[in-house]
Amino acid sequence: MKPAIASSLAGSVLALCIAGAAALPASAASLDAQYDVSLLGLTLGTASLSGGIDASSYKLDVAAKLTGLIGGFTGGRGSGAASGGLNGAKLSPTSFAVSSASSSESRTVRMALDGNNVAAVEIEPPIDAKPDRVPLTDGHRRNIVDPLSAFLMPVTGKNLATVCNRTLPIFDGAARYDIKLTSAGTREVKLDGYSGPVAVCQVRYVPIAGHRALRPSTKFMIENKDISTWLAPVAGTNMMVPVRVSVKTMIGTAVLEASSFKVDPGVTASTAKQN
Repeated sequence: MKPAIASSLAGSVLALCIAGAAALPASAASLDAQYDVSLLGLTLGTASLSGGIDASSYKLDVAAKLTGLIGGFTGGRGSGAASGGLNGAKLSPTSFAVSSASSSESRTVRMALDGNNVAAVEIEPPIDAKPDRVPLTDGHRRNIVDPLSAFLMPVTGKNLATVCNRTLPIFDGAARYDIKLTSAGTREVKLDGYSGPVAVCQVRYVPIAGHRALRPSTKFMIENKDISTWLAPVAGTNMMVPVRVSVKTMIGTAVLEASSFKVDPGVTASTAKQN
C-alpha cells in the first residue's frame, strides 16, 4: 500500500465516523471507547473516543494512529477535540480542532462556532486552491455541526429502528457535506463494556461545497452505497455513538470497530479527572 493512501485512509475513516437503548432523561456520563481500524480484513491501526456528557454540555476527544509496518513507514496519526452545549435533542458546538500528520505532510484545523454557525476558522497550512473545487459561501457555514460533535446522536424515542432516520449537516472547516442516515434494522452485539442492541444505519455521502468535483474519489463516494454504521446507547444519557463504521473505498472496505465501549453513568469527564 502506498504511504499516501495509507495515511489518507486514517483521516477518511476518522471523518466518516460521523454517524449517534431506550431514551433516558439526559443526565451525565463518562465515555471511553477503543476501536480497531482495518482494511480488507487487515488491522491497520487503532482509534479512541473519550469524553463527558451532562444535561447541558459535552466534550469529546478522539485519537487515531496507524500501527505495524504501515504505521512505522508513514507515521500516520491524528487527534481532535470538540465541545459544545446541549438543549434537549439539539447539539450546539462551540469549538472544534483536529490535527493529522504523516511522514509527508501535516495539517491542523481549528474552528469556533456559535449557535451552530461558524464564527472563525483557521487551517494551517491552507487548503490548496484548485480549479474544480466547489466554492464555499457564508450560507455553507450556517446551521451545521462539526465532524466530531456529529459522533453524538441525540435520540428522543425508544424505537431503535428509527433513530437512524436523520441527515447530519457537516462542515469540517474546508468542506460542507451532508451525511444521510436511514434505518437498516437492529442487531445484538457483545463488547467489552456493553452487551445489547445497536441500531444499524445505512449511510450516504452528499457533497455540497468545498470538495473537488472532478476527482474520481468524489464521484466514487457520491455513488457509494456500501457505507454503514452501528450506533450504541450511552447509558445515563439520551445519546448514541458509533461502535462500528464500514466504508467501501477505492482500494477495499475499511472498517472502524469498537473493541471496548465503557460508559460510567452519572460521571462526566471533568468529575472523573478529580477522582
